[in-house]
Amino acid sequence: MTTWTNDELKKIGNAEELRIASLRKDGTLRKPVTIWVVRAGDELYVCSVNGRTSAWFRGVESRHDGQIRAGGVVKDVTFVEEPDLAINELIDAAYRTKYRRYAESIISHINGAEARSATIKLVPR
Repeated sequence: MTTWTNDELKKIGNAEELRIASLRKDGTLRKPVTIWVVRAGDELYVCSVNGRTSAWFRGVESRHDGQIRAGGVVKDVTFVEEPDLAINELIDAAYRTKYRRYAESIISHINGAEARSATIKLVPR
């Protein structure tokens, strides 16, 4: 299994936003969507603020592979759902810390049950 380099973790983890594109059935990339990204330990995570019904999340679920762009890094990834409650607590804390300059209502939404049900770990390929 491939792992993130320290440089990739730093660059992507420090990036304000990430561009995420899932693969279509024919192997081409969908149109990228801009979302927030956080680092928890040596892993990178994204959440769908609109939960499992958002278009980009449905695309991720259909193929589980795609590409991300953030902090000058372009990487092919596999999308893995993260159901572990303890890890989700770390992810919530990472969102609160990284994006604390935004209104509490925004942070509460990204840390809410709907978004938590659509938490994805980005695994490099």
